[in-house]
Amino acid sequence: MFTQSPVGLHILDTELRVVRVNAAAWGMRGVAVEGLVGLHFAEAYAGLSAPDEVEAMLRGVLESGVPVREHLLRMRLAAEQGREKCGSMSVFRLQDPQGTVLGLAATVVDVTEQEQARARLRVLNAVRERVGRTLDVIATCQELVEALVPGFADVAVVDVVDAVVRGEESPTGPLAQDVALRRAAFRARDGLQVQAYPVGDVRHLNLLTPYAQAMSDFRLRLVALSADISWLDAARARAVRAAGAHTLIVAPLALRGTALGVLSLFRTGGSDPYSEDDVGLAVDVASHTALCIDNARRFTREYTIAATVQRHQLPRYPASHSTVETAHLHVPGFSGGGGWFDSIPLSGARTALVVGEVAGSGIQAATTMGQLRTVIRCLAALDLQPDELLARLNDTAAFLAEERAALPPGDALYRQPLSASCVYAVYDPVTRTCTFARAGHTPPAIIRPDGSTVVPDSTAGPVLGSAEGPPFAATTTELPHGSILALYTSVILPVPPADSDGAPAPLRDVLAQPGRPLEDLRDDILRILRSKERPGDAVLLLARTRPFPAHSLATWLLDHDPTAAATARGHTHRTLADWNVDEETAYAAELIVSELVTNAIRYGAPPMQLRLIKDRTLTCEVHDDSPVSPHLRHARTVDEGGRGLFIVAQLARRWGIRYTTEGKTVWSEQTLPTPASPHSEPTAGSVQ
Repeated sequence: MFTQSPVGLHILDTELRVVRVNAAAWGMRGVAVEGLVGLHFAEAYAGLSAPDEVEAMLRGVLESGVPVREHLLRMRLAAEQGREKCGSMSVFRLQDPQGTVLGLAATVVDVTEQEQARARLRVLNAVRERVGRTLDVIATCQELVEALVPGFADVAVVDVVDAVVRGEESPTGPLAQDVALRRAAFRARDGLQVQAYPVGDVRHLNLLTPYAQAMSDFRLRLVALSADISWLDAARARAVRAAGAHTLIVAPLALRGTALGVLSLFRTGGSDPYSEDDVGLAVDVASHTALCIDNARRFTREYTIAATVQRHQLPRYPASHSTVETAHLHVPGFSGGGGWFDSIPLSGARTALVVGEVAGSGIQAATTMGQLRTVIRCLAALDLQPDELLARLNDTAAFLAEERAALPPGDALYRQPLSASCVYAVYDPVTRTCTFARAGHTPPAIIRPDGSTVVPDSTAGPVLGSAEGPPFAATTTELPHGSILALYTSVILPVPPADSDGAPAPLRDVLAQPGRPLEDLRDDILRILRSKERPGDAVLLLARTRPFPAHSLATWLLDHDPTAAATARGHTHRTLADWNVDEETAYAAELIVSELVTNAIRYGAPPMQLRLIKDRTLTCEVHDDSPVSPHLRHARTVDEGGRGLFIVAQLARRWGIRYTTEGKTVWSEQTLPTPASPHSEPTAGSVQ
């Protein structure tokens, strides 16, 4: 045991003094065996990291007699240039046959290499577990340095090609000097906060450094640092000297022959220099990190494309009309989404307000959103009631869902069933009412002029794309002058509970200030959203309503006889003269009114009503109680009739038919000339 055993053996007396040691103990202590005899155990192992703990353990074995096995010792020995060594220590009590305690026998086995291997494995496991949890390039780099410091490095720095941070492809092949690197992450152990450049700083490669060399040939560099570091710039050299760094590992972050960035690992002060075994670990860490960064880059690219497609398919500024002032908020979700909003002018000075959301994320949700928004625009031009419009929109969504189901199983879109929600509301400023219907969407909220908030009782129809479900139902509610109508997605506010007597508290607290500008209310909600997770798009459309001014509206009941056309022309002539409408537009309006009234007399049913609306356009409406729809005909030369609606179509900007429960309304819109501005001439300093 004392001459041939490879296990270090120490015999201690009851005062923990070394009585005898074997030759193998020299391997742990690094001094001659004779130099240990007579020393206290703590003195013999002066480099112990926790001497008090070891002494307490030894005295515990003396008192109890219970042996301790494989207790890990950590020490730094002067003979080993301050490097840390590890030993596995087992302690047994020695006593004679009468039970008298004689001392202790302690065995110590050098397990430095095994512990270092375990430590490297723990670092690798930490990197694999913690790095790549997010699909964000900067967050991935920050996760990496947090996993490496202080377990494997005293200072860790990650620099990423700037194009990769934006989701773009990194240049392939050897990197040129003009390739920009962005400082993505930095971390140092406690008490060592020295860095040459801040996170976010962008700099170009110096081709004479190990960083550029590693990113060009994709080979890791192990560099010994000295006081004279000529290849570093002045700022980095100062930081290295201030930290006392002595070794550096430069690991390229590369994947499929493309460099994504570079990882720099420093050891400073009394830390052990990096060894070849550490180089192998750095290679594994860099490979895993490069894959995570590339995944994040691909996600960023897809998200950017989806957000761009979505942004170009949304109205840049939803139209505000004379009776409706609007403000909107659209914040894409963290994974992208298919939320949309719209404000559509309708006939009769009415306005349609729409908010919807397509389930899912990415480019598929954005393109489906664009398809549904286009369909709504087309259906709105037909003057359909909200419930009828959603029913036809659901037919389109069901058709798109069938197309998805028919895709090959390998297609990514095949695994994303189409589902969307929508709320469609129409505000009529003449009757001061709002009629809305919803398809699986949160109901709108109404903020009255007195600050009270209410969510009208309404029935939610099935989500769009459903083949079965109850029919859509329309709800009509009155809006006092100055009311605010709020349409939103569930990310902003969830569906209120069934027993709720009003809007959710966040909406009530923020929007119950009707006197403030809509933009200020929108900004308050945006500040609340910033502190919340958003699984989908946050969409909010605010509309402050006003009644239509009475002085720009004229209505007459007409007799159902041939003289009604002349009477209608007279009313139109006098009213448009009072409204200062130019003669050309007024003459065309008289012809339009005459043709619409004549059609109503020949094909309609009493009572008959004429209405003129002067807004941004001039609208002529003729209502009768017949549901029969007139059709535009192209009469032949010998035909005596059939040209009425053709004439209307030629004179008006647009025309259409709106059906009601009492019959139909045929309407036309004419463009009004823009009045000349007294300051229309360019002035000094203006840009034309």
